[in-house]
Amino acid sequence: MVESIINKALGDLPTQAPKVAASALDLFSLKGKVASVTGSSGGIGWAVAEGFAQAGADVALWYNSHPIEDKAEHLAKTYGVRAKCYKCNIADHEDVEKVIKQIEEDFGGLDVFVANAGVAWSEGRCIDVEGVDAWKKMMDLDLNSVYYCAKGAGRIFQKRGKGSFVVTASMSGHIVNVPQLQAPYNAAKAALIMLVKSLAVEWAPFARVNSVSPGYIDTDITEHIDEESVNTWYKIIPLGRMGQPRELVGAYLYLASDASTYTTGTDILVDGGYCAP
Repeated sequence: MVESIINKALGDLPTQAPKVAASALDLFSLKGKVASVTGSSGGIGWAVAEGFAQAGADVALWYNSHPIEDKAEHLAKTYGVRAKCYKCNIADHEDVEKVIKQIEEDFGGLDVFVANAGVAWSEGRCIDVEGVDAWKKMMDLDLNSVYYCAKGAGRIFQKRGKGSFVVTASMSGHIVNVPQLQAPYNAAKAALIMLVKSLAVEWAPFARVNSVSPGYIDTDITEHIDEESVNTWYKIIPLGRMGQPRELVGAYLYLASDASTYTTGTDILVDGGYCAP
């Protein structure tokens, strides 16, 4: 008997490869799957949720302050899938657990979970910020919330014997951004990338775990950045522009679908080449 030195729960080795579609296009299909996307009221989250619906998935949308019943209705009517929205404070582990259980009950299961919700840091240098409340808020929303989502989704995946957990990390987890100063954000995103790698090993017997690290993306968040900073970004980004949310959908769809059945513990950079030099 050959036994894994990484995860004994894998049993006798080698493990069996899953049966996947022969057609390349069918590999990317999400028909028959249930996908949950946090932070899906706009920006990256909404682009991903709509992309999943276009690929055939039933979609559970998450929001906090901006109701999105109209978006769920749009997905259902336009793409012929089931779609429902859920209000949740992702910084509250009990609220997260409750919503995930409700999604499982409403949809009859869960196949894909995208932990996308988070906030940016706008306080500048840490040393100039009074107290630690801003730091705690950043960690609660950008790091702890993903851990809460992972626990809830992971238990369902373990029960079903399959699943894909995808985290929205950031190129900020790889480099130090300039000219803006955002050490707490960078730290949170770097931690997410390592959390993903660690969970990929822990969950290997029953699920895959990966992340996508966007660069500067043209969303509501970047609309409030001063022109000088944005122009500096353009000078540094090899492609010379910000990305559009739709340009990220392919990476998320790959990780959510059967096209990536041998991909786990991986972070995909989609940053216009920012981290290349």
